[in-house]
Amino acid sequence: MAKLEPMVAAHVPTVRTAFWNRKSFRQRFQVWGATILLLVGAFVMMVPLAWMLSTSLKTDGEVFLVPIRWIPSTLQWQNYPQAIVFIPYWRFFINSVTVTLTAVVGAVVTASTVAYAFARLRAPGRDVLFLILLSTMMLPGEVTLVPTYLIFRNLGMLDTYYPLVIPSWLGGSAFYIFLLRQFFMTLPLELDDAAKIDGANLLGIFLQIILPLAKPGLATVAIFAFFNHWNSFQAPLIYLNTMEKYTVPVGLRLYLSTMGNAHWNYLMAATLIAITPPLVIFFTMQRQFVQGAVLTGLKG
Repeated sequence: MAKLEPMVAAHVPTVRTAFWNRKSFRQRFQVWGATILLLVGAFVMMVPLAWMLSTSLKTDGEVFLVPIRWIPSTLQWQNYPQAIVFIPYWRFFINSVTVTLTAVVGAVVTASTVAYAFARLRAPGRDVLFLILLSTMMLPGEVTLVPTYLIFRNLGMLDTYYPLVIPSWLGGSAFYIFLLRQFFMTLPLELDDAAKIDGANLLGIFLQIILPLAKPGLATVAIFAFFNHWNSFQAPLIYLNTMEKYTVPVGLRLYLSTMGNAHWNYLMAATLIAITPPLVIFFTMQRQFVQGAVLTGLKG
């Protein structure tokens, strides 16, 4: 086998060339057209990120020069440590980590429980309840903003993290429930029947069979929940009044309002630091995310 591996590897380019040569002109044109379109789209999407990186290394006077100076005359690497000490950045960072992780755990636990009930249990009115649940996805957030605020105000939870976390422990989102319900329905019902024969109850089936098989779906929900809460600006702005309790998105606003001067270079430096956790999570869990997103559409 060891001697065959170099021979097989040597023939791989030949096979690929022969496969490409068998394609018609139209097929080649479609492949090259799609590739060029993706490259152009990637370039357009990278322009804001490039501007952010360039601005984070500029002085205040170079930020809005016209035409844009993409490469600063002098790289201001000190903007990064200065941006962190300019405001209590790490305090905001820890607040965001605490709120986000708590909300992610709540969303995964409660959404998977509700989705399991909709996907595997038989009860009168189950489908009607599921349709009502899906109908809530059509409501814009602005419709429920005021009633939700009044509820938390009457409960005395303003200026706390409870309004940011409690909704995640009540199902998280109708979209998360729908996503996991679709994923659970791709699992054969024979697994439940076999477990029941072995004496497992509903909770045991859920914990020992369904959840281990649903890791891609759970990872997808966790990634969505992480991004939604890490980047959330509106909810912390509404419910938090004490600066020490701010999360990163709200704290970044201070770079534009502190001392009556807008520090865009500090803001871009701090923003690059803030987007590091989402980027790391996305690239490390990309396979699970894609697998979960694909499998949820196999059965309706």
